[in-house]
Amino acid sequence: MNEKVYSTLEFNKIRAMLSEHAVIELSKERALSLEPSTDIKEVNLMQEQTACAINLMVKKGSPPIYCKGDVISSLKRADMGGVLSPADILGVGKVLKTARKFKDYPDDIPCEAIEEYIEALFDDKTLEKTIFESIDDEANVADTASSELASIRRKIRSSEGKVKEILQSVIAKNSKYLQDAIITMRSDRYVVPVKAEHKGSIKGIVHDTSSSGMTIFIEPEAVVEADNEIRLLKSKEQDEIERILRALSGNIAQYAKVLEMTFNCIADLDLIFAKAKFALKCDAFRPTLNDDGYINLRKARHPLIPVDKVVPTDIYLGKDFDTLVITGPNTGGKTVVLKTLGLMTLMAQSGLHITAQEGTVISVFDDVFADIGDEQSIEQSLSTFSSHMVNIVNILNSVNYRSLCLFDELGAGTDPVEGAALAVSILEDVRKKGAKTAATTHYSELKSYALSNPRVENASCEFDVETLAPTYRLLIGIPGKSNAFAISSKLGISDKIIEDAKSRIAGDNIKFEDVLSSLETARRDTEKERDSAIAYKQEIELLKERISNKNKSLDKKTDKIIEDAHKEARRIIDEARAESELALADIRAAMKKKDLKEANRVVEQVRQQVIADSKKHNVTSSPGTQAGKPPKSVQLGQEVSIPHLNQNGTVVTLPDNKGNLVVNVGIMKMKLNLSQLRTVSAKPDPVKSGIKARGEIKSMMVGTEIDLRGQDLETAIMMVDKFIDDAVLSSLHEVRIIHGKGTGVLRGGIQSYLRKHKRVKSFRLGSFGEGDSGVTIAELK
Repeated sequence: MNEKVYSTLEFNKIRAMLSEHAVIELSKERALSLEPSTDIKEVNLMQEQTACAINLMVKKGSPPIYCKGDVISSLKRADMGGVLSPADILGVGKVLKTARKFKDYPDDIPCEAIEEYIEALFDDKTLEKTIFESIDDEANVADTASSELASIRRKIRSSEGKVKEILQSVIAKNSKYLQDAIITMRSDRYVVPVKAEHKGSIKGIVHDTSSSGMTIFIEPEAVVEADNEIRLLKSKEQDEIERILRALSGNIAQYAKVLEMTFNCIADLDLIFAKAKFALKCDAFRPTLNDDGYINLRKARHPLIPVDKVVPTDIYLGKDFDTLVITGPNTGGKTVVLKTLGLMTLMAQSGLHITAQEGTVISVFDDVFADIGDEQSIEQSLSTFSSHMVNIVNILNSVNYRSLCLFDELGAGTDPVEGAALAVSILEDVRKKGAKTAATTHYSELKSYALSNPRVENASCEFDVETLAPTYRLLIGIPGKSNAFAISSKLGISDKIIEDAKSRIAGDNIKFEDVLSSLETARRDTEKERDSAIAYKQEIELLKERISNKNKSLDKKTDKIIEDAHKEARRIIDEARAESELALADIRAAMKKKDLKEANRVVEQVRQQVIADSKKHNVTSSPGTQAGKPPKSVQLGQEVSIPHLNQNGTVVTLPDNKGNLVVNVGIMKMKLNLSQLRTVSAKPDPVKSGIKARGEIKSMMVGTEIDLRGQDLETAIMMVDKFIDDAVLSSLHEVRIIHGKGTGVLRGGIQSYLRKHKRVKSFRLGSFGEGDSGVTIAELK
């Protein structure tokens, strides 16, 4: 592409803005000379590199670039055997540090687009460490560069300290002869300022005289030898520094070529990250690329217009039409549309993200031509029209199907009739060559040309006649009006003159302008209706979102209530199990001692707890208990209810004359009185569990097997846990657990639970005749 179009479309200003974001001088130079690529693969790669850099910067911050100056000349000098200055060596050290840090910069974040650059970086921790230990941040050779240098500098400091002490003594004794009571330097020697009239009062060597002649700088005799010693030490210091710099330069020379390549890679990375910084600052996005000539800019903003003033616009070209004819009044934004279209294309082809919304499409062109602005040349004695024609001739000689052409005020500056005809012919020639074109004009003939050609489309920049101000919106599909009569009338031209002017216009032109007015009115009405529809739609979407959020909130609250209920139930069951185990332990201890009284006491204590918990948790008594009066008589084997235990039992002995009798309750025989018994109205369940949640006591009679088939694992484990407690309470030594064969999940879960149960001594699968692998036989402790 020619350099002129960069200036015309202000791409040079974009390159200058980009260079400000670069760190390294070489990168800044490359930014200022950035060229758009015409290869879509290369453009896609550059766009991917910019996107990758943006992702890294957002997640990891700015890249670790410590080098700024150009070190290539230093590396070449070292490679030729030259000795580098401390500043040059420090610059190389910063390149090594940048390379090392850059290798760790991406971390685990994918960055394939720039991975090749990072992998090519050379770093040498030993050389880097040596450089930074030898050269300080101020580009001076540090004391740590060598032990010899450190020793020499210690001696210099010591000697200088002694000289200053001697001079302070001289000043104190001869202050009346001195111009100022200070120690200064002349020709690297320590001197004192002596008044000219007293120069003989202090013996020593004169090194300088002030410009006025009033002061003589004398090195007192007492410090001459010390000064000589200092000069000797400084000579040794310089020799050691020279040796250190030569050694460092030699080390750098070994890697000169690879370090030069590394520096170039860092400069390339710096430019890529400069593009990322530019995109973040301008709120730019990556466009979708094609090489078919299709452009669709969505809410495009000219990057050089301040954000608070720029009006985003939609521009599309190359799909349904190849040529866009833009009309409208002056200062309406037509030229800005052309520059935005051209500038977005140049930026995208240079790997820059563009200031438009996501979803924007840009085509890659071989050439972008622009004839914009005043081309008048005084030196060549060319008028504005002639200058434009010279530029257009060059464009027509170079244009092809992979070109984008931008014409501003095509055909202006000459006779309107001839200018309009020439403009139509130029556009038609460019269109037939396959180029994509956008042109601005005031000529009605071009509007008609666009209406009569299917591959040419009209467009206009909107203008508010009421406020006499442009809105800068591009309206594609609607030809624009110059609005000369309306603007003139608003500014004060009399209606008589306006009407006279209208009468001088051909009837066809008046009808055409009336059609444009009707189209404009219809468009405004349609936009108002569309905006209302959009507003209603947004309101509906907002209401739907609110309702959805409320439903989600209710679902969360419901889930929370259910979850809390499950937790509370689990807590109650756990507490009940703990209390049951304690009660069972006490009962067993009493039974071993055959202490029936103690067993009854424990049962009564549990009963009272059950009653209290029943009231607290609304637990109803077990079925079969009949409230009322005690029975007058009972029979052997009769089932009776014992209300204070909330249990049923079987009469073992008949009552004596006092009503006392023995009742079998579970595994215990209890001595009770008839007054403590009640008749049973309904036969209860034959198998009762031992102790329910929170100590609810049922019958302690339990079978020797439990069938778990059809249960889920969690429910089955709870049933087995309760079954084993009841079995232990009933003094059973072996139980049969039926879980079925199935997939084996239930069997495995049950056996895993039994393995950890403290009351299970051992277990095995059932043998032939016992249920095989569908049954587990457990031996209890």
